[in-house]
Formats: sequence, C-alpha cells, structure tokens
Amino acid sequence: MKHARDDYNRIQDLAGLIPEDEPVFLLRAQDKHAARVLRFYADLVEYDDGDRGISTLTRDQADRMDAWPKHKTPDLPKDA
Repeated sequence: MKHARDDYNRIQDLAGLIPEDEPVFLLRAQDKHAARVLRFYADLVEYDDGDRGISTLTRDQADRMDAWPKHKTPDLPKDA
C-alpha cells in the first residue's frame, strides 16, 4: 500500500489484502479535522445508498476521535 507520507510506511497490511501500489490515507485522532472528515465520509456513503453499517462504524470512530485527549493541527515530521 502507498501512503501519502513516507513516515507512515511502517504501517503495513500484514494480511496482504491491500495491493502494494494502492494509495491509502491515514487520519489520526489527534488531527483536529479527522472526526469531521469521517462524518462527511459517512454522509457520502449514505448519500450514495451505501451500506449503513459502514456509515455507523465510521461515525462511531469519529466519536472516539472526538474523545481523544489531544487535538492539534496536522503537521509533517521535521525531516520531510
């Protein structure tokens, strides 16, 4: 899998279900925008008549992100 950030390359799909060249994007709970992005994604899934189970799980994860004790503006590592 291809991460948008090289410092996330250590995060791997051990089961090998994601193709090596497929782009992926990771949002962390500390990113102050992450929960809002997940809720927007859930809305898009529902708008397209997608699986409501996915939108429910996504909103649940957004709630857990909101509850995370540290939120900050996203940044890049100093050596990027």
